[in-house]
Amino acid sequence: MIPSDNRASFLVIRRDNIGDLVCTTPLFEALRRRFPAARIYALTNSYNLPVLRNNPFIDEAFAYTKGKHREPGTSLGSVYAQRLSLIWHLRSLRIDYAVIGSCGFVPRALSFARLLRPRHIVSHVPVGRSIRGVDMPVPHDWEPPRHEVEDVYSVLAPFGIAGTPPPPRVVPDPQERARAEAAIHDRGIRAPIAVHISARKPTNRWPVERVVELMRRLHTKRNAAFMLFWSPGDARNPRHPGDDDKARAVLEQLPGVPVVAHPSERLEALIAGLSVCERVICSDGGAMHIAAALGKPILCFFGNSGATRWRPWGVPHVLLQPPSLNAADISLEEAYAAYDRLLNSSRPSKAPA
Repeated sequence: MIPSDNRASFLVIRRDNIGDLVCTTPLFEALRRRFPAARIYALTNSYNLPVLRNNPFIDEAFAYTKGKHREPGTSLGSVYAQRLSLIWHLRSLRIDYAVIGSCGFVPRALSFARLLRPRHIVSHVPVGRSIRGVDMPVPHDWEPPRHEVEDVYSVLAPFGIAGTPPPPRVVPDPQERARAEAAIHDRGIRAPIAVHISARKPTNRWPVERVVELMRRLHTKRNAAFMLFWSPGDARNPRHPGDDDKARAVLEQLPGVPVVAHPSERLEALIAGLSVCERVICSDGGAMHIAAALGKPILCFFGNSGATRWRPWGVPHVLLQPPSLNAADISLEEAYAAYDRLLNSSRPSKAPA
């Protein structure tokens, strides 16, 4: 049911984590190219909203706050009242097509889409099943395994959109980027290497002592300078554990090495900081996908993560994943050799570890 009216309205819904949302951004460019006069909206959660800001293919991005993301002192009642207000506003936009931009069938996203009363709901559905409310279904099978970008992109099939997805896109905030540029300029640094030391999954974390040794060796042998990223906060915080202690350890052990500390307290700061770096060294996670969407070559450490689905998309990269599926088993020598390969190759590759 391809729209005959080029001015139709689309709402792409993706409620998940940072990396998931980044991998969904190709949908907006594809819809804009196919329907240049359409109204294209996005709906996500407030934590991830900076991923969509400044995207040239989106007319407006909306967000609701999850209960676990509410500001201290904000009641759940207030959060739900704001969500109800958003639902009424989205209804007033008279959405033609609500597109659930997720892999597989996501009941909660469908429930939200139904509340908005769009003319049509587009969603992946399990093969051989029909789902109430989904009048433009896209049968979904997890086999053969595909990258998240490809899998999400397939939901646009009802609009005649297929083939290779456009690259993910994230646009830094100009003021935040200017601040990041000023920080490296003040240290006399040009084109630093981004080193991100945080990872949500324990098996994706590379040991701090090896991070220090890799940075020291890259500085000694290649005169490299760095921008250090981490999730700020106390590691003992049960809601939002951070890596302040790890970052402090890295900085204290690198006297004489040019390092700009850039804790990512806000997602806007993370995006802007990565945008001013030349290359990125990180573990699998949201920062890695942001770096890919910024076009940065990446050396990435994978533990117990699916490399086929979650590798950096569309940029030169070297991916290290040991047989143990624990990034802590990646040696310093392997990481340094992998960075050499990243410098010497413009094609994505996976290195055995």
